[in-house]
Amino acid sequence: MTRLLRLLKIFTVAVRFGLDEFLLGHERFRILRGPVKVLLFWRRLKGPRAERLRLALEDLGPIFVKFGQALSTRRDLLPADIAEELAKLQDRVPPFESKLVFKTLERVYAKPVDQVFAEFHSSPVASASVAQVHFAKLFDGAEVAVKILRPEIDSVIANDVALLYMGASLVETLWAEGKRLKPREVVAEFEKHLANELDLMREAANASQLRRNFEDSGVLVVPEVHWDYCTSEVMVMQRMSGTPIGQIAALRARRVDIPRLARTGVEIFFTQVFRDGFFHADMHPGNIFVADDEQYIALDFGIMGTLSDVDKNYLAQNFLAFFRRDYRRVALAHVEAGWVPKDIRVDELEAAIRSVCEPIFDRPLKDISFGRLLTRLFAVSRQFNVEIQPQLVMLQKTLLNVEGLGRQLDPELDLWVSAKPFLERWMSEQVGWRGFLRQIREEAPHWGMLLPQVPRLIHRLLAEDATRGLKSELLELKAEQKRQSRFLILATLLLAALLLWTIFGSG
Repeated sequence: MTRLLRLLKIFTVAVRFGLDEFLLGHERFRILRGPVKVLLFWRRLKGPRAERLRLALEDLGPIFVKFGQALSTRRDLLPADIAEELAKLQDRVPPFESKLVFKTLERVYAKPVDQVFAEFHSSPVASASVAQVHFAKLFDGAEVAVKILRPEIDSVIANDVALLYMGASLVETLWAEGKRLKPREVVAEFEKHLANELDLMREAANASQLRRNFEDSGVLVVPEVHWDYCTSEVMVMQRMSGTPIGQIAALRARRVDIPRLARTGVEIFFTQVFRDGFFHADMHPGNIFVADDEQYIALDFGIMGTLSDVDKNYLAQNFLAFFRRDYRRVALAHVEAGWVPKDIRVDELEAAIRSVCEPIFDRPLKDISFGRLLTRLFAVSRQFNVEIQPQLVMLQKTLLNVEGLGRQLDPELDLWVSAKPFLERWMSEQVGWRGFLRQIREEAPHWGMLLPQVPRLIHRLLAEDATRGLKSELLELKAEQKRQSRFLILATLLLAALLLWTIFGSG
């Protein structure tokens, strides 16, 4: 019954915001356009289709908002106008009641809240679709932030995700290109990210890893996790204070060096990507503060991205090749990564990339958007049925956020100047003598463990060979004995038959 009512709500919102336009725009449903127009004569639609889709998702609630946010990153699947509009979705949700907060805490800790925290502020400082945050103080005096999952959020998500799967199946059935767009895979990817966000122990581990990666860096501060207080429903971490990075006027009032702050943000991002292969994938202004010493403060670690060496090599080669206008190298990077169909012609892919990207380079380097480059690349990839990896789509979304934030801080920011040293350094560390030395360093501990065992391993190998040889000889001897036994038995039987014939035949 609950799911049926939810379906009715979705239908009502879709009609109100004119989302039937997406369906009726297809040639297969052209015959329905007239009747629908007559039935909905009273409706007055305002704004373009992409804006109306965004407003409809906001009306449907937090899970659909999060789905829209996730969908906005799939620029390899969506038209540009829709992707741009969905990227504006904001996860603004009213907080849940303080009595539910205390109920969750008492259930998780199996004791009253005042026995867990010396102080606990019942009013939340932040509220989102999955969880909300309260300030508190531990008995040792530590100031902390307590993140608490919304009560029964898992059942709400399960119902809405089931409806999303239903919609994805309809898309696959009704549209000829439905299967190529892989709507069910998109929903499955979204469901996986939601499952990760519902486990606050995972988020705590992400925060701990990022903190360790930037320990003593002097540019990025990550709150310390208080593990003794963390569960899958509650995360307790160090309370951070600073100015939200979106408040540029407040930063200027503090006399913060804004251009340097913008460059530092880009450097932090590329360090995460090309040094660690582990990056904060939700770097919007609400999740970034600036400390009094002008260090960045990272918050909210529910969505993190990881990159393999293959991914990093793909990105570095693409970015460097793009800015050198070496489009064949870009095409070959796809082939080497194994994401291109076997029957693809590299020269055709190269020509398509050139036709899309060449116009970009009519402008100064500082005006070229890295995120737009990836967007264009994904658009070309879609034409050639290239499988775009989810981790790279997540990276593209993050890069667009970082780029937008950097240029909001400093319109003259030249991302190429900031990024080029990271790309070239990473490439030099992967190939040539630097790469060779790095591999030796990485393998040396394994060699140190194996070298003392070499004599014993050689002895075992020789012994196994000798044993194997002896076993082989014994098997051959047994086979020969069997052959000889069969011959003796046969000869005996023949001799016996001959004797019997001689005795009885002669008589």
